[in-house]
Amino acid sequence: MGFLCSLPSTPTQLSLSRLVSPLSSPGALGVLLRHPRRGTSFPSRGWRVGRVGPRVFSSPALSSSSVESCSSSSSQEQPGPPSLGDIARPDFPILHQEVNGFKLVYLDNAATSQKPFAVLKALSDYYESYNSNVHRGIHYLSAKATDAYESARSKVASFINAPEPRQIVFTRNATEAINLVAYSWGLSNLSSGDEILLTIGEHHSSIVPWQLVAQKTGAVLKFVGLTKEEIPDVEQLKKLLSKKTKLVVVHHVSNVLGSLLPVEEIIPCSHDVGAKVLIDACQSVPHMVVDVQKLDADFLVASSHKMCGPTGIGFLYGKSELLSAMPPFLGGGEMIMDVFQEYSTFAEPPSRSPVPKPLGDLGSWIFLHETDLANYLYQSLQSVPKVRIYGPAPSDVVHRAALCAFNVENIHPTDIATFLDEQHGVAIRSGHHCAQPLHRFLGVNASARASFYLYNTKEEVDVFIEALKDTISFFSSYQ
Repeated sequence: MGFLCSLPSTPTQLSLSRLVSPLSSPGALGVLLRHPRRGTSFPSRGWRVGRVGPRVFSSPALSSSSVESCSSSSSQEQPGPPSLGDIARPDFPILHQEVNGFKLVYLDNAATSQKPFAVLKALSDYYESYNSNVHRGIHYLSAKATDAYESARSKVASFINAPEPRQIVFTRNATEAINLVAYSWGLSNLSSGDEILLTIGEHHSSIVPWQLVAQKTGAVLKFVGLTKEEIPDVEQLKKLLSKKTKLVVVHHVSNVLGSLLPVEEIIPCSHDVGAKVLIDACQSVPHMVVDVQKLDADFLVASSHKMCGPTGIGFLYGKSELLSAMPPFLGGGEMIMDVFQEYSTFAEPPSRSPVPKPLGDLGSWIFLHETDLANYLYQSLQSVPKVRIYGPAPSDVVHRAALCAFNVENIHPTDIATFLDEQHGVAIRSGHHCAQPLHRFLGVNASARASFYLYNTKEEVDVFIEALKDTISFFSSYQ
């Protein structure tokens, strides 16, 4: 979990790490997204949220002279202070390259995010300076690695406002975290006739483990459909809740529909009938403030690689009493206390370092920046003929994430993605996005998807839209 160690980012004139550094010890971007309780309010130093700066993302560093000399984007807004996307971009070296002769426009962030210098440095420092097993040796390298590992656990706890670090269980990814709950809590607490409530919009990782557990226990899966606005039907979910409901599994933000579920309403309604709630927060934790205490979530999972961290690490948050009562999922290693020939005893959930001070309210800035991007993306894409966007339209009462899954009449989404990449250097995703039941519900096999993150800009929306228009024109000429 080296991306959560406190290491400075490579200096740049207007790098995001410079804006964050007054809040606390400098750290990797994945930790500095936000804290829900208190801290310095963002934006700071004169920057305003939601204003579009000039096209500067092709440069690895920003300066006032370059900002003033560039022309404004085609969004028709007057040049102003750089947006969060402009400020963040210098910290991400992978973005400053050409793909197929074009400047890279990376719009596949719902699948995986890119990594800032701080994360790359943290990983490099670990392997070069203190690579060793944690919780094992008493020598210097092992002690330093253990301290960094447990510090990361504390930072994750602070990141989502968990009461204690020991409520954070590191896993390989969110999929393993969900399987851990399914096989440890699920097999111990579910029996024949019990009901597991899900929405049709869940990721496969939130469906398949519970199908397997249901087959073993006799529990029943029930699915909630969509409203006419293509949002999971919360009212239907509430009506399906009963004393038979033992678990509710819902996403926070849909990776296809871009919709934000009111989990703050779903959780208390579920608790009223005695059900536990598992939140798939993979698409929310990187983009907005998530406070597990305020939500009163029983379980919550997320993945590092979607929030500027490395691949191969995720986490499960669980209430202490639930984690302590769960039997081991995988045997061996540090999960044991004592091993005898006849039996073994097992360690309690991990605990060590105190929770550090909050790292600031950058998450609110990210949320506002991406909300602005989401609205601009939806409106721009909606103006393109023959395009069908999935999910709700953004409004004053409906928040939409900064992603759009869509199809173009008579053009396969894979053809769209291939042409955008090869002819324009624009990276998007095509396929079912690990959400086949949802796509079947929508009446399609696949869709194209453009998804944005904190380092993206409105100008990249413009580039994407123009490239998409060219793609549609090309394929339409053969129809």
